[in-house]
Amino acid sequence: MTTITASDLALFQQTIREGIPDVLPPARPLDPSVSHAPKRKDILTAEEKKLALRNALRYFHPKHHATLAPEFAQELLEHGRIYMYRLRPEHPMHARPIDHYPAKSRQAAAIMLMIQNNLDPAVAQHPHELITYGGNGAVFQNWAQYRLVMQYLSEMTDEQTLVMYSGHPLGLFPSHADAPRVVVTNGMMIPNYSKPDDWEKFNALGVTQYGQMTAGSYMYIGPQGIVHGTTITVLNACRMIKSSPGTKGKLFVTAGLGGMSGAQPKAGNIAGVVTICAEVNATAAYKRHSQGWVDEVITDVDACIDAALEWQQKGEAHSIAYLGNIVDLWERLAARQVKVDLGSDQTSLHNPWAGGYYPVGLSYEESNALMVQDPAVFKQRVQETLRRHVTAVNTLAANGMYFFDYGNAFLLESKRAGAEIGPLPVPSSGVEKEFRYPSYVEDIMGPMCFDHGFGPFRWVCTSGDPKDLATSDRIAGDVLESMLKEAPAEIGQQIADNLHWIRSAQQNKLVVGSQARILYADSEGRIRIAQAFNEAIKRGEISAPIVLGRDHHDVSGTDSPYRETSNIRDGSRFTADMAVQNFVGDAFRGATWISLHNGGGVGWGEVMNGGFGMVLDGSADSDRRLKSMLHWDVNNGIARRAWARNPNAVWSIEQEMKRTPLLKVTLPNEAEDGLVEAALG
Repeated sequence: MTTITASDLALFQQTIREGIPDVLPPARPLDPSVSHAPKRKDILTAEEKKLALRNALRYFHPKHHATLAPEFAQELLEHGRIYMYRLRPEHPMHARPIDHYPAKSRQAAAIMLMIQNNLDPAVAQHPHELITYGGNGAVFQNWAQYRLVMQYLSEMTDEQTLVMYSGHPLGLFPSHADAPRVVVTNGMMIPNYSKPDDWEKFNALGVTQYGQMTAGSYMYIGPQGIVHGTTITVLNACRMIKSSPGTKGKLFVTAGLGGMSGAQPKAGNIAGVVTICAEVNATAAYKRHSQGWVDEVITDVDACIDAALEWQQKGEAHSIAYLGNIVDLWERLAARQVKVDLGSDQTSLHNPWAGGYYPVGLSYEESNALMVQDPAVFKQRVQETLRRHVTAVNTLAANGMYFFDYGNAFLLESKRAGAEIGPLPVPSSGVEKEFRYPSYVEDIMGPMCFDHGFGPFRWVCTSGDPKDLATSDRIAGDVLESMLKEAPAEIGQQIADNLHWIRSAQQNKLVVGSQARILYADSEGRIRIAQAFNEAIKRGEISAPIVLGRDHHDVSGTDSPYRETSNIRDGSRFTADMAVQNFVGDAFRGATWISLHNGGGVGWGEVMNGGFGMVLDGSADSDRRLKSMLHWDVNNGIARRAWARNPNAVWSIEQEMKRTPLLKVTLPNEAEDGLVEAALG
């Protein structure tokens, strides 16, 4: 736990209560020691730039406008956004113990803790631009918003709700103790104004933002969350290779070491494979190495491949960051005819034209310059690179590699680039496919996890004490162990995988930032674990409240036709009823805060997702809320998946109806294929 002096604590609390200061702090130069967001494209007209400046200045008393106007205009020119760097606080940004936050509401203090964690430089991708991960996944648009939000939370009572419009705090409104303390929306656009360039324009104007999934909903826990999901994915991807069971000696090749993708090598090690992960940004690669998330960094492509082959021969798990372009790596693997077992990609292809994916043949710095100076040429170079990328992948896949899209829009953007990514002819199959490779949700997470209700349940110990986290790990493991003894065969493997995960969590040193943990659990598991936590808090076995949450990448929270709902085949994967219903239903069933976002891991305009946070304080009220909300948060999605005729979801919702007398779900009736075909002639 971080120690802090009484005077430092008093200054921190004073700064939080102050909000936007009456006396401006001194201007702050850009800090070269942290990773910064790339310059955004110059997309505003001259009149729109004036509007952006007016929009930024409305946060400040007119007496400051003469000072701030030229400064903000320069930020808009240099960065394509107004971040208000001058307002960035002096205090270190990290998740402090809950009692350090000045607050009238314990729930509000927990939310402040989660916001600080999302902006911790050890956690966030571009912390000074308030971007947590994904290249553009923002907590707020600017530092004035941060200061105002923290001030509002310090003043809030349990009879108020803070309303958040895309990073902007609309204000505190009277509500009641059972209402959410914060309601967050990000990027809620009129549908015809939800193209990528619309985000660039309206974000530059300061009127909307891209909240990603857990960035703008204050629920990111560093790369641990995606480490777990990737571990589960890699384990199950290896199970898809029927000719060679197990993970020992398998080679996994992928790309990306950013906020989310940086988890891949760590997950590969836990799963037991040899991993090569390409990354063009040296800062990101060496950051992951210093954190222990990747074993070594190699800059020469052949030396990198040779090292991986040596570890394969040993049959030992090992991870290598290749500091270079992923296409150079894929093409060299193909030229050397290396047998790759698993292949994927987790570059930020949801954001391909603004730093999410880099063209081959240019350095990182040259690419960043080109995307601003000549966006059309940059786009052309990216699409040429994607075509080469797919060609090399196709060569290796023809030699037996199992390749899957890892939810980053790789298949979608490759198709748009004209790559040879369409399905191969399968005469015996009547199922039409858009791509020759599956999304990991289609093959793995959809049928094996989401349809059964398993998803990324997570929690944060607000004391900041590692002892509390260790206690919570033990409690969660005990619950899973008990469930495994009575689990039906359909879900036994998932419980067993997660029991192994939680029992190994301490030795894998997964914590970055807050004292947080994640595992995949179904409705029954989440409720039983949460109840056990609440009881432990009540008894004093855990010293402070626990925040429950999840990734939006879950059973119910996200409608994303190329990722979370890609295995829903009744035509409804392009609808967003589930995510919106999830958000609304969580609100009146007891969530402490809720969020609804346009955009996520696959891009702006491509997905709608809802999230929540819930504070457990050991009370009977917490017990009531967790049972009601967690049950809905999972079973909403299972019911929708069952209606889509997903067989595992039908089985799961039938089991849940047996457990829950008040649950009655509409189930589908199957029509015979021959009858349907005959009816249509």
